[in-house]
Amino acid sequence: MLKAADQEAERGETFFEFRLDYLRKPQDGPAAIRRFLARRPEAAVLATCRRRPNHGAFDGSVGEQVGVLEAAAEAGAQFLDLEIESAEQHPAACSALRSRARLIVSYHNFESTPAMEAALRRLVRHQADAYKLAVTARKPSDIHRALALARANPRQRIIVFAMGEIGIPSRVLNLVYGSQFTFAAPGSAVATAPGQIQAQQLRRIYHVEKLSSSSKIFGVIADPVGHSLSPVVHNRAFQARRVDAVYVPFRVGATQLRDFMTLAEKLPVAGFSVTIPHKQRILRYLDAVDPLARRIGAVNTVWRKAGKWRGLNADAPAVIASLKQHVKLSGATVLIIGSGGAARAAAFALTDAGARISIVGIEPDQVRALARATGGEMLAAEKLAGRRFDIVVHATPLGMYPRVDECYFNDRIPADVVMDMVYNPLETKLLRMAREQGKVTVPGIEMFLDQAARQFEVWTGQPAPRAVMEQVVLEALAASQSGPAAR
Repeated sequence: MLKAADQEAERGETFFEFRLDYLRKPQDGPAAIRRFLARRPEAAVLATCRRRPNHGAFDGSVGEQVGVLEAAAEAGAQFLDLEIESAEQHPAACSALRSRARLIVSYHNFESTPAMEAALRRLVRHQADAYKLAVTARKPSDIHRALALARANPRQRIIVFAMGEIGIPSRVLNLVYGSQFTFAAPGSAVATAPGQIQAQQLRRIYHVEKLSSSSKIFGVIADPVGHSLSPVVHNRAFQARRVDAVYVPFRVGATQLRDFMTLAEKLPVAGFSVTIPHKQRILRYLDAVDPLARRIGAVNTVWRKAGKWRGLNADAPAVIASLKQHVKLSGATVLIIGSGGAARAAAFALTDAGARISIVGIEPDQVRALARATGGEMLAAEKLAGRRFDIVVHATPLGMYPRVDECYFNDRIPADVVMDMVYNPLETKLLRMAREQGKVTVPGIEMFLDQAARQFEVWTGQPAPRAVMEQVVLEALAASQSGPAAR
């Protein structure tokens, strides 16, 4: 615990929560706080010792819990956290602890987002210096239900956010909505609650301290979405062009798209990227769609203008931009693997460029429909033997982390040029095999950057800082070859 705190202090952090209940002997925690503050007198410490019945790790009674917190205050902790269940069981605890330090009475719901006003009323029955509400988002609109509490109660000192992967945006945006502070994980230890973001990421990627109520909100919707590189790329681009905006990951399940659009209206969201599994379904929620995107039947870029939701497909021009650097497209024969939104963008774009396409995939009805719409050829996998193409375009999740050992082809790749839309890992198994077979390889990172630059320009009206965006995505991939990407 002390090592993690010292490391974060070296990075410039000054506010620390010490979870004493996680120690083998929580009673030793106050002495550790004293040692830490002796070395770091500029730091502020919040001491927490949550009981096991209340999702903590402390096995003692409420009285023993209060004793540990009192000792923490004597050791120099300026803030103490007491969960509402203990406050209700031990009514005198709040006044006793408030006489020693600032008290936060906290409410946690690890199952759902309840009626927030009712939860706050339960808390304010107990005298405290601030009230913390940590709930669990089960659907995107829970994010706004949680955040709106602080804005609706400006006279109360509230700390509020939604836990879980769905709730991650609330940990970035809660300060904008009036929350007193947010919680983050140290870089050297696991998070103490689901959905926590590392402190340095909150500062360096999201610039949370610079956000305000006028900051525009953008994001990516996907499932899964947790390790998409889009937030890193777009936030750095905003910062490079001095755009007052933030880009956050929204995990939106296959059946939650309507609910997300409700959230997007309420936050409000200014624009968002769309990826698996929503590129086709999003069309029904848009007021205006670019003609090419309408033909493709898939959108990956959405923005709001004059109160209306508009969409386009930035994948299609990105496919062409990436491939035309390596091969002449007019008259080329192309095998497209897949039939989802990305495959549809490739099929229409390549057909418009004069290529002759063949399509193979695991959804025969989708493959047949796409082939019919583009004038392409529907192929069964077993019919590939003996066939040869100028280009292969791979548009499925195969080979994407964590499925890095998977590849559509077992041996010979039937084309001279191989493009993989997967960009993490930087070199997929498909691209590695293609390189070993002497093929020209087109990594997914090229297409990713092309479509990200187009999105930035649509959203901001400014030229995209392409060099900055490329640098940051390469740095992110180099730093962690084990991080999955969601396109």
